[in-house]
Amino acid sequence: MSTEPQDTPYARNHIDGVWTDSDTIRESIDPATGLTLGRYADGGPKEARAAIDAARRAFRTGDWARDRDLRAKALFEMSDRMAARRDELVALLSQENGKIPSEAALEVDLTISKIRYYGALALTESGRASEVKPGLYSMTLRQPVGVAGVIAPWNSPVILSVRSFAPALAAGATVVLKLPAQTALTNSLLFEIIAGTPSLPRGVFNAFTESGSQGARLIVADPGVDVISYTGSTRVGRSIMADASASLKGMSLELGGKTPMIVFDDADLDAAVPVLAKAVTTFTGQFCMTGSRILVQRGIADELRSRLSAALEAVRVGPGTDPASEMGPLVDHANADRVDQVVADAAAYAKVLVRGGRITEGPLAAGAFVRPSLVEVEDVERPIVQQEVFGPVATFEVFDDEADAISRANATEFGLAASVWSRDVDRPLRVGRELEAGTVWANTWAVIVDQMEEGGFKQSGVGRLNGERALEEFQEIKHFVHAAPRLP
Repeated sequence: MSTEPQDTPYARNHIDGVWTDSDTIRESIDPATGLTLGRYADGGPKEARAAIDAARRAFRTGDWARDRDLRAKALFEMSDRMAARRDELVALLSQENGKIPSEAALEVDLTISKIRYYGALALTESGRASEVKPGLYSMTLRQPVGVAGVIAPWNSPVILSVRSFAPALAAGATVVLKLPAQTALTNSLLFEIIAGTPSLPRGVFNAFTESGSQGARLIVADPGVDVISYTGSTRVGRSIMADASASLKGMSLELGGKTPMIVFDDADLDAAVPVLAKAVTTFTGQFCMTGSRILVQRGIADELRSRLSAALEAVRVGPGTDPASEMGPLVDHANADRVDQVVADAAAYAKVLVRGGRITEGPLAAGAFVRPSLVEVEDVERPIVQQEVFGPVATFEVFDDEADAISRANATEFGLAASVWSRDVDRPLRVGRELEAGTVWANTWAVIVDQMEEGGFKQSGVGRLNGERALEEFQEIKHFVHAAPRLP
């Protein structure tokens, strides 16, 4: 029997300027209680096909690709609309995704500024012109690639979708956005905010929610989509690249991470320990930049082991409705069970310092709650080191010197981010230069700014988002050559 109230919200898809239903209707579940929050129209290939056709039509027939003033105006309006509904979006994101309210607010607030940044970049031109030889003029013109397919994950659906579609819109592309079912109601509110932008032409932005992958696969493979921007797992990223190869479309992939947090023996532990604990528990560890590997120099290993274990054991787990909660539930029971099993399996080859795991008794038992875990491991080839857990679980690894720290940090296939902790002013730069990671923080973690690019080395992805480079992911460069010799 459904636990859905009579006035439950109903989320639909928005395609070609029209709110659309789907053949299948499903329920959105509160991860903290297991109760139904509302219903949603579950999209698929039919919605993807309609969205691609609408975006292609809008790109070919409208002024969006040519009118940068229109694009800037629409993006500024969009950011204002999101700011006006900020509290509503924060509350729904917290409830449906499981983030505590402060983390949901962080996501939404960063999103508002990001849209404004790309509104400004829509007015910025970075082409070149030169008289390369006497009477021979050469210039480059950046123009939008066409239709952008954006596929974003459930862990931070607002900012991770906007991070892709805002630069796509600023560049003059039209958009087909697919978001996952775990945040269906939040998705629909985001669609409503974007679609209601007064200056946004019909068909420029099209979006649907899908619990499966067939619609997403159509976006990837269809020749009517010119570029793909995907955020998610490395495994799926590889599949997307393979499926898109037939049409040689552009590709921007931000994939998995296994962020090493490298703590040297001269680090300020009073400053480091609270950040290390937050790096494990922020977004309940469901974050591609989660500080999931704590690498500590041998001289301070005992002290950090004790202090970090105590900090993680003290984390207050609970629903976002409780102001005392410091970490919310995972997105669903399946993921909570999966994370708990990872720690259980690691006990066969590693020392479990903080067991954490599923909460199966008491008032939180109905939700997808887990407590954070810390596992000490020596062999970097072990699964818990090599595989992304995507939950509040960290390894504790001891190193001897800088060379050992660098070797251990680079020992996985991932290269999204890293953090170096030291009072030595030169060490973070010296060590950071050798780390195979797209972002390196010194004595901090998870600081991301709109103006600077982010992305992964190795199997953590290709391409870059944020900064000016993000626009380039959705643009082609055309070279014009004009012979105009001097008259005799």
